[in-house]
Amino acid sequence: MKNIIVVTLLLLLSTNVLACYDENLSDKTNFDNCLVEAKQGNAFAQFRLGFMYNNGQGVAQDYKEAVKWYRKAAEQGIAFAQLGLGFMYSNGQGVAQDYKEAVKWYRKAAEQGIAFAQFSLGFMYNNEQGVAQDYKEAVKWYTKAAEQGYASAQYNLGVMYDNGQGVAQDYKSAVKWYTKAAEQGDAPAQYNLGLMYYIGQGVAQDYKEAVKWYTKAAEQGGAKAQNNLGFMYGNGQGVAQDYKSAHMWFNIAAANGHSKAVKNRDTIAKEMTPSQIEKAQDMAREWMAEHQ
Repeated sequence: MKNIIVVTLLLLLSTNVLACYDENLSDKTNFDNCLVEAKQGNAFAQFRLGFMYNNGQGVAQDYKEAVKWYRKAAEQGIAFAQLGLGFMYSNGQGVAQDYKEAVKWYRKAAEQGIAFAQFSLGFMYNNEQGVAQDYKEAVKWYTKAAEQGYASAQYNLGVMYDNGQGVAQDYKSAVKWYTKAAEQGDAPAQYNLGLMYYIGQGVAQDYKEAVKWYTKAAEQGGAKAQNNLGFMYGNGQGVAQDYKSAHMWFNIAAANGHSKAVKNRDTIAKEMTPSQIEKAQDMAREWMAEHQ
């Protein structure tokens, strides 16, 4: 799951409705203003105050205080506060970790249409966290979030269709959702989409497309995609055969912990001259230096 970064981005979407927040003022001044309004029962100010405590904005970071103010706003029906409170329970920040409470608050936010809450609730059903495992419910909530354009939900929904979990196995639908997530830059979706094109599941087999999506995932550090690119270059599938590039990708995959990449690199090295190996090693070092 995308942790605090996603939550922060989503929470920030609602800050412009808060009377206590003015982007032209200092964080400390905004905090003081929000505190006054929050104590008067303003739900939006209570949410914003929780957010400020959560992120150390204008005040020392304090998860317990964040939970306190999120709860006050959540109980007044503020969806983003419900989401924030669910996140805190899910991750044990400011409260003891409690998946059942996380599910409770995620559900309230999800029912108000918050995409990340819908995704999170689907994830909880998918992974038996706070609820009995229920793939159909997972699919239901992933779908709601995916249809709002949430990339992680689109990827997970693709996996459900790919594996026939909660839905009839449907490779075309898997490709559809992988594509949507991949086009948003989701690396696991890019890898899976490359695999579908390589195998020819849900789409016509297309090695060039496989290389395209493997490359995108590999550029983001995906070791499996890097290893598979090594094979594509080594075998001339979707690209001109190039042992140096194959060696480079196997080397990079090995550096990223792929268990079979070292053996694959050593196998391709048997087809190469010492100067080619040296060049491939230089290429790998240059790539890794650029992608640190």
